[in-house]
Amino acid sequence: MTPDNLQFPTDFRWLNGEPTVSAEIRHENADFQVFEQLGFEPEGEGEHVFLYIRKNGENTDWVARQLAGFCQVSPREVSYSGKKDRHAITEQWFCIRLGVHRNMTWSLFGGDSVEVLKAVRHPRKLRLGVHRSNRFRLRLTEVSDMNALEQRFAQLAEGVPNYFGEQRFGFGFGNIQKGVALIRGELKERQRHKKGLYLSAVRSWLFNHLLSQRIAQGRWASIMPGDVLMLDGTNSCFAAEAELDDLALRLAGADLDLTGPMPGLAGRLLGGEAALWETETLAAWQSLIDDLTQLGLRSERRSLRLRPQGLAMQRESDRQCWLEFELPAGAFATSVLRELCHFRVSRPATGQSTDD
Repeated sequence: MTPDNLQFPTDFRWLNGEPTVSAEIRHENADFQVFEQLGFEPEGEGEHVFLYIRKNGENTDWVARQLAGFCQVSPREVSYSGKKDRHAITEQWFCIRLGVHRNMTWSLFGGDSVEVLKAVRHPRKLRLGVHRSNRFRLRLTEVSDMNALEQRFAQLAEGVPNYFGEQRFGFGFGNIQKGVALIRGELKERQRHKKGLYLSAVRSWLFNHLLSQRIAQGRWASIMPGDVLMLDGTNSCFAAEAELDDLALRLAGADLDLTGPMPGLAGRLLGGEAALWETETLAAWQSLIDDLTQLGLRSERRSLRLRPQGLAMQRESDRQCWLEFELPAGAFATSVLRELCHFRVSRPATGQSTDD
């Protein structure tokens, strides 16, 4: 049974020490731009229509509902791979099942804030989380020290901690407390989406805490016997049981990544010193982990290191600049920004997804 006095500290460690630079983001929607990279080409035929849509100041679910209404179909016939923030300009793929003989005039859909850029048929539904990556273009303003920011930016190519961003946890990290209440049976939530959101916040915090402790104890870039390693760019994992020196070279060469747990049923592969260390690090929350397991959530492993691709920085002035980078699906742009500077958000993110 999960105890009442559990603490959830949120002072997660920085990889290169606390930044000295401050800045602001998201003065207006155009300051935060996201471009979803699907990673495959729709085939051009089939009963589903893939729509590449630009939206400005609208959230993903709202656009999905508008699509359903425009096509006069059930909202269940509309899908997308990832949610995107409302307070941004974003481009992403939607999918709607129309049947092979029905066609729509897509130029009539939308308005000033929504535009269909491309429509291509495909035989299969677009499912959640299948896109390859998101490309970000972000404007920082009120930068306190541009030279220091440039120095920090140059370090990003080596990787940053793959933390879940604050939007995963809700305002004031309230989703964690709701998740704990749900696990204890103190909160009843009928909506499946919200239930999943709250439980995910708890698991995400456990991952962040373990990652933070790995940095604090100098284990960020070293392999322990029994560590679960992930092949870079894949979800393929294996245990580090032999030839640790060779594996360490592959880790340093960015071919492999260390992983951390998203606790649940059937923990994968972990053993030896690494299993002991993870158990000790999360010991204070073991009853919570046990309760998560009882709920039937499956264990997963997540890479500890996030390597931004396509890094570019362009100064506009001594106080303003543009940043560009690409992140795999499931990664958070705010986890990159926190390594650069202490940033103030003029407009809050809505949902987890522009970073997802």
